[in-house]
Amino acid sequence: MTARTPAPLPTALPPGEPPPSPAARAHRLQRQRLDTLRAQLAELDALEQTARQDHTAWVAPLQARQVQLQKALVQALDAALDADALHRPLSPAQRATARERLCALAQALVEDGHADMAALHDRHSPQTLAQKRQARAEALRAQFEAALGAPIEGLDGASPEAVLRAGWQRLQAADEARRQARQDKREKRDQRQQRKKTAAAAGAPGLPPPDPAADADRLLRQVFRQLASALHPDRESDPARRAHKTALMAEANTAYARRDLMALMDLQQRAALADSGPAAAPSDERLAALTLLLKQQVAALERERAARQAALGQLFELPAGVSANANTLRQARLDAVQRLDGAIAALEHALGQTADAARLKRWLNGPG
Repeated sequence: MTARTPAPLPTALPPGEPPPSPAARAHRLQRQRLDTLRAQLAELDALEQTARQDHTAWVAPLQARQVQLQKALVQALDAALDADALHRPLSPAQRATARERLCALAQALVEDGHADMAALHDRHSPQTLAQKRQARAEALRAQFEAALGAPIEGLDGASPEAVLRAGWQRLQAADEARRQARQDKREKRDQRQQRKKTAAAAGAPGLPPPDPAADADRLLRQVFRQLASALHPDRESDPARRAHKTALMAEANTAYARRDLMALMDLQQRAALADSGPAAAPSDERLAALTLLLKQQVAALERERAARQAALGQLFELPAGVSANANTLRQARLDAVQRLDGAIAALEHALGQTADAARLKRWLNGPG
């Protein structure tokens, strides 16, 4: 995805002004990353909307035609399996092939949401769809239990989808526990190293260093409380201003829940509150707290971007490892149209063979 990167913050300094501190440069870098990620997420929104429109115009009609032909072929094979409907009955091998093709096609249709094909499948299959689903669920459960090294309770009689969800949740929980343990170990090591560096620099061994995380939490609460105090709608007698403050307060609550400091500070500007508050001439310690909050927002937006790109790739059936962008989605649409055109041609040919007993037998004797 090609992002429209926001313009960088000015780097030229007025004459005589000292260069920014490392803390100020780190803060500016995180703000630029945050702006870039927000622009990329907006592009993903537009990209998904365009891709859905193109899918509706080009792919969906072909998919509907394919389903129509698939159902017609299932019904034609069902009729053909009635020996009285043919001048010359099918051989046992031909009947077995017809049943196999009918059941495979009907099962695929049912799994795509066409429940009206279930009865025809069960009529000709030695195993009903319910029995097949139960067998698939049991096989999935056995695979997950082998991977986890422990049984998964509470899944007796569960659907394959429920087993899959439960199994993935257990695997993800195990992976997250391992990841968290590694992260906790790294953080403890980093904290020990930071304490040693700070104590050495201050000449006072054993003094705890400033805690940016605690400062970040305090700053977030401070900005939110200032907004909450100033925007309380009950303190406003004018109905229009009360409605305006109510809307701003709702935004502040949402931003605080997301730990979105930049949104809170934007609200300060809109509410004309940012005079000499925490955003005015911050110290390096305050900038470190701000930067920590921005890093958390950047990490959250990076996860959101990755999740949305993955969802787009899955929705439009991109190959594994291919990132969703305008070019890859356009190529996927062209591939889908070509694939559907071929499938429709094959179905029309197969359906034509069922209209005549001799051609039906030749088709059943062939590779299908």
